[in-house]
Amino acid sequence: MVGLPNVGKSTLFNALTNAGAESANYPFCTIEPNVGVVSVPDKRLDELAKMYHPEKFTPATLEFVDIAGLVKGASKGEGLGNKFLSNIREVDAIIHVVRCFEDPDIVHVDGEIGPARDIETINLELVFSDIEILERRIDKTKKLVKGDKKYQTELEFLESLKEYLEAGNSARGYAYTEEEKEIVKDISLLSDKPVIYAANLCEDDFINNIETNRFYQQVCKIAQAENAAVFPICAKIEEEISDMEQEDKEMFLAELNLTESGLDRIIKASYSLLGLISYLTAGPQEVRAWTITKGTKAPQAAGKIHTDFERGFIRAEIVSYDDLMACGSMAAAKEKGLVRLEGKEYVMQDGDIVLFRFNV
Repeated sequence: MVGLPNVGKSTLFNALTNAGAESANYPFCTIEPNVGVVSVPDKRLDELAKMYHPEKFTPATLEFVDIAGLVKGASKGEGLGNKFLSNIREVDAIIHVVRCFEDPDIVHVDGEIGPARDIETINLELVFSDIEILERRIDKTKKLVKGDKKYQTELEFLESLKEYLEAGNSARGYAYTEEEKEIVKDISLLSDKPVIYAANLCEDDFINNIETNRFYQQVCKIAQAENAAVFPICAKIEEEISDMEQEDKEMFLAELNLTESGLDRIIKASYSLLGLISYLTAGPQEVRAWTITKGTKAPQAAGKIHTDFERGFIRAEIVSYDDLMACGSMAAAKEKGLVRLEGKEYVMQDGDIVLFRFNV
């Protein structure tokens, strides 16, 4: 989670993780990154738990990192500078919290609210850092070209990408070929990481005036140009409901005509943004969600449970969640022929309920 100082980032992080990160009205309140592990909301697991009454219940999880507020010049060492950038380098995706509310009691680091400027400030710092990295990679590739002309194509791509960044664009907006995607994967560019913009609104705007909030509209326009997701959220409301019991939380959200909290939506969106899905295992001992990337085949998915499962994989017995719920039990699903036997080439689907057969 990144953002300028005093945009509500640590407040959102606290609501998300109940981690108790310090949150105050001055820059660099967060110095060391705070880390919190959160469960991915999944109603399918809740229903399976009702069916099996398991001893253990294990949802999928995501790790969120609250990184220090960044200021202009970070790539040159301003504020917490390179420390901030190295923290971002270690994560898989970015939630960029953008202030879309006015409040005279909460100072803005630039003196006035301006989401487009705020987004540009952070994006440019990431881009400047990326340009430095690309320059080093280009120098290295030029030396390789002297010995082997096969690196010429890579060099031309790197120089084209550098030119694109120098125009003030984030790397995630570049139109890569499949070969170029493989090259850039090795370089780990900050501005190439997938991003969700969390537009932090005041309570009244969040409940009544999201579409007419001009700051929110600015964020939407930028996100659309980058093919990024944008989520309206109210850190104050999320903070209020984070300590509520589930029943009270549902009642409170219902009063606001919401079916789930903004944080639940952000968690799910983050999971999806990373190209992750869950397959499920269910029985009296444990109901559990296992995290895999889209496109994972059955043996590799089995390896998530134990390496022996992958090594000695024989087959997977699979029923879709919807089919199991419609039948009411695994026995009934088998009677109707809805439990399939799948082999080594089967590509796992989100919500597959699986029993792996293996022999080592």
